[in-house]
Amino acid sequence: MKKGCLISVIIAAVIGLVVLGVVLWGTKVYNQMVSMQEGVKSQWGNVETQYQRRADLIPNFVNTVKGAAAFEQETLTQVIEARAKATQVTLDPTKMTAENMQQFQAAQGELSSALSRLMVVVEKYPELKATQNFRDLQVELEGTENRISVERRKFNEVAQGFNTFIKRFPQNFIAGMFGFTERPYFESMEGAEKAPQVQF
Repeated sequence: MKKGCLISVIIAAVIGLVVLGVVLWGTKVYNQMVSMQEGVKSQWGNVETQYQRRADLIPNFVNTVKGAAAFEQETLTQVIEARAKATQVTLDPTKMTAENMQQFQAAQGELSSALSRLMVVVEKYPELKATQNFRDLQVELEGTENRISVERRKFNEVAQGFNTFIKRFPQNFIAGMFGFTERPYFESMEGAEKAPQVQF
């Protein structure tokens, strides 16, 4: 075999190995991004589950309050309307944007605010607070609010890991080629430094 031919074969083999290495690396990075994206979707499902739990508890809570006191109808109506609005605003975890995350948070925030107003009004009715059904429901709601907080924090952590990974060099090339986009975070609502606490 001639020397020139041998050099060509070696160059071709080196180029082939480099291309193979890049393809294998790209495949590994792509698969890792898919796994991380699925982790974001899964954690979003956990967040939605807790919001749904709260939405499911509210009708029972409202009925308990309504049945036990000559209650202010306007406050109950606000809670019912906020719940309806909150359950209508949904978010597809594959198409999350900062804007639709803000809409989702705003709807959930309105519901939290309406529940807080309801709790303030309930304070006027000690006989209502003494009923077992009311106490059971308030414990359920309080626990759900805590679960929501935990799942939102976990979502932010998973989203941060995904966002960091797809922005790093050289993964950002693969992310751009295959349409992996940044996921928005839950952020504090305006006035959150004075967040109303649900007092039972």
